[in-house]
Amino acid sequence: MKIKPFETELKGGWTFSGSKVELDNVSKRIDLLISNYLIEVGVDDSGWNKLYKDPENNRYWELNYPESELHGGGAPQLKSVSQEDAEKRYILKE
Repeated sequence: MKIKPFETELKGGWTFSGSKVELDNVSKRIDLLISNYLIEVGVDDSGWNKLYKDPENNRYWELNYPESELHGGGAPQLKSVSQEDAEKRYILKE
């Protein structure tokens, strides 16, 4: 379940099964990562974007919902951000 060293972005999506819309496997993985592995360390001024830290390698990960035109902002996205960007854009809890 850990994030692989070469990964820099995980972009979720939706799958359609008849009339049913479900999270795809990447979205489900993101949910597992933020619930069970990554540590929340900050939130931006809007309250929509959150910052997480990988406890194994200390990389920062931004959780956002880039499709703002869709209900709830669309599917989740986790994107690696530098420590410098994290400190500029987030109120850190650590």
